[in-house]
Amino acid sequence: QVQLVESGGGSVQAGGSLRLSCAASGRLSNYAWGWFRQAPGKEREFVAAIMWSRTTYAEAVQGRFTISADNAGSPGTLQMNSLQPEDTAVYFCASGPFLSRRWDEYRYWGQGTQVTVST
Repeated sequence: QVQLVESGGGSVQAGGSLRLSCAASGRLSNYAWGWFRQAPGKEREFVAAIMWSRTTYAEAVQGRFTISADNAGSPGTLQMNSLQPEDTAVYFCASGPFLSRRWDEYRYWGQGTQVTVST
């Protein structure tokens, strides 16, 4: 069983940046890596995903967030710039066999890291 652990969360003011990282207990070849977030009282939502050179982003973060991953299949990072209060949420790293925006298509999940953006 592969375990994922996120790091890099924290508190920033609006307009600031954070860089989230995801570490895995094992190497997953040919797996997609995704980031999701969940704000209090809201459903988990897709943020970004990557599989080899293909990436996809939620409209809300397009142009502000950048996902990257080691080409060998190890999980990577989510660079978040121009953060806004509406980005406040717990951010989860996930891995699955497909490049997908659906959380139920990801097999492995981290415990999440809190990101708080203040005005």
